[in-house]
Amino acid sequence: MKTQIFGKTFDEERALYHLQNTEVAECTFAGPADGESALKEARDVIVRDCRFSLRYPLWHTQSFQLLRCSMDELTRAPIWYACDGVIDSSAITGVKCLRECDRTEIRHSKIVSPEFGWRCRGLKIDDTDLESEYLFFEARDAEIRDLRMRGKYSFQYTENFTITDSYLDTKDAFWHAKNVTVKNCTVKGEYLAWYSEGLTLIDCKIIGTQPLCYAKDLTLINCTMEGTDLAFEYSDVKADVRGSILSVKNPRSGEIVADSIGEIILEDSVFATDCKIHTRVPV
Repeated sequence: MKTQIFGKTFDEERALYHLQNTEVAECTFAGPADGESALKEARDVIVRDCRFSLRYPLWHTQSFQLLRCSMDELTRAPIWYACDGVIDSSAITGVKCLRECDRTEIRHSKIVSPEFGWRCRGLKIDDTDLESEYLFFEARDAEIRDLRMRGKYSFQYTENFTITDSYLDTKDAFWHAKNVTVKNCTVKGEYLAWYSEGLTLIDCKIIGTQPLCYAKDLTLINCTMEGTDLAFEYSDVKADVRGSILSVKNPRSGEIVADSIGEIILEDSVFATDCKIHTRVPV
C-alpha cells in the first residue's frame, strides 16, 4: 500500500525529492519560496488532482502517474528525462513539456507547450488536444490516435511513428522523417514531408502547397489532395489519389494516378525523371 500525502502546499526547493511508493493527492506546488524540482528523482508515484506552478517538477522521475492535474505557464519544462509515465485527463501549459523521456502515455489531456516531445522514445498518445510550435523533434517509436494538433514545425527527424484518426494542422511537417505511417487523418500544412523516407499515407486528406517533395519510398493509398500545387518534385513515389491534384512537378520515379491533374510540369529538372503520371479512366 502506498503512503499518501494529501491536501498540502509545497513551494520549497526539491520539496519531495526522491519520493517513493507514494500517492500525492490534491496538493498545490506553488508559493513565495519559488522552489524548483519538487518531485525530481521520484519513483513509483501517483500524483492526482494536484496543481503545479513551479519549474521542473518531474525530472528523472520513474513509474509515475499524473492524473487530473494542471500545470500552468510557470511550470516550465515540467517533465524531462523521465520514464514509464502516464499523463491522464490533465491540462498542461508549461513550455517544453516533455523531453528525452521513455515510454510515456498521454490520454484525454490538453497540452499547450512550445517545443513539445523532443527526443522522446516510446510515446503513446490517445484522445488529446495539443498545441505547439516545434513538436516531436527527433522523437522515435510512437503510436498516436485521435490527436487534435495545431503546430508549426512538427515531426521533424522522427522515426517509426504510426498516426491514426487524427487532425494535424501544421506547417513543415515530417521533414526528414523515416518509417512513418499516417492513416485516416487530415494533414494540413505547407511543404509537407520534404526529404522524408518511407512515409505512407493511407485514407488521408492532404491540404496545402508544394507537398511531398524530395521524398524517398513515398506511398499514398486512397488519399485526397486539396490546394496541392507543385506536388512530388524529385520524389520516388507510388500514389493513388482520389479526386484531383492541382499540379505535379518533376517527380523522380514511380507512378502517380489521380482522377484529374490540373497541370503536369516536366521541365528544368536537375535529375533524370521517369515517373509514370496518368489519370484514372472513368468507369
